[in-house]
Amino acid sequence: MTFDRQGPQNTEAALKLAMEAAREEGIHKIVVASYSGETALKLAELEHEGILLICVARARGKTGRPDGNLSGAMRQELEARGVTICTAAHALSGAERGLSSKLGGYGPVEVAAHALRILGQGMKVCVEISMMAADAGLVELHEPIVAVAGTGHGADTAVVIRPAPTAEFLDSKVDRIICMPRQG
Repeated sequence: MTFDRQGPQNTEAALKLAMEAAREEGIHKIVVASYSGETALKLAELEHEGILLICVARARGKTGRPDGNLSGAMRQELEARGVTICTAAHALSGAERGLSSKLGGYGPVEVAAHALRILGQGMKVCVEISMMAADAGLVELHEPIVAVAGTGHGADTAVVIRPAPTAEFLDSKVDRIICMPRQG
């Protein structure tokens, strides 16, 4: 499915397509990028028996809060709905962006992130959150999962991916694009 434009108006459709793809392909784990937890909550509201949902929230970052913008109440709500929460540094920026912002220039990981954005911000984030969940030991390495992310808020991109850990990120494989927006 190709959405006419990027953005949160695609969230419901993207989440339903991701869940359908997981069921069709016998995949038992879905990772979803969710800065505030709202997108993960919408995913958890769908029937997901037999499928583990993993909310990948960004780590401390600029907010200084241990869970970024994921509030304690949202964390409790997600956990009550059976969602596993992964809080980690961004796999495709993290320490490298800290160096480039202080010293100038770009490192190879940031170049890779920019290259992935050719297919859209959501695609870059799908690859990134898959590696973050792999590093945390929440998904099996090189085994298919569904990853869901978006451009800004909400979700507009979903893929079937076999993640590698960040130390081997070039070994990650996107097997299928489930949905994504047309790039402006």
